[in-house]
Amino acid sequence: MKEKAVIFTGNSISHEDAKKILTANYQPPVRRFQLEKFVQQGYKVIGIIDGIFFDRAAVGHREIISALNTGVKVVGGASMGALRASELDIHGMTGIGKVYEWYRDGVIESDDEVAVSTNPDTFEPISVPLVNIRETLKAAMAAGIINGREHEGLLELAINTYYPDRSYLGLTKEGAKKGLIPEEKRKKLLDFCINSGIDVKRQDAVLVLETVKKLVQKTEV
Repeated sequence: MKEKAVIFTGNSISHEDAKKILTANYQPPVRRFQLEKFVQQGYKVIGIIDGIFFDRAAVGHREIISALNTGVKVVGGASMGALRASELDIHGMTGIGKVYEWYRDGVIESDDEVAVSTNPDTFEPISVPLVNIRETLKAAMAAGIINGREHEGLLELAINTYYPDRSYLGLTKEGAKKGLIPEEKRKKLLDFCINSGIDVKRQDAVLVLETVKKLVQKTEV
């Protein structure tokens, strides 16, 4: 086994981009009952970034705790990894990044904050996660494109939109239609969201990979 770590990702960062940061065994978003196999294969570090949500296939707390109890380091952040780390950091799981901190501190609570609809072949997201929308709207307000009232209205609209339907095009279009932003601001805001949007999930995914890289280097010493 050449790789020292196994990483579950694909939505928050592509395998191709992740490999530029860390040499590892890259797997699709984690499902239930997958971790034990990699523990038995001798992996000492597991990185959980993305995973299956909302059904019985989601990675279970017990299997993560079981891996931790064998001495395996489990690092989580960005998406499913952030959610599980916020619940299991007291058991020794390492949480990394802003999304993890938001879950840990109760700033956000719902699974659908990080959930996206994806291309089943490439795992690439085809909707925008709410955590990214939060950061992008905050940045748009800081840039003077929208004011506080418009920010609140658009964020509320995004929260109330079903997660596979969240997009910057839909948000700005519906926002203008509902009178949350003036029509003349719509294009400017959309341009900002597309060209200067904050991808907090990707940022956190990079932090997870960098953390795993350091852990792997320690195990090699």
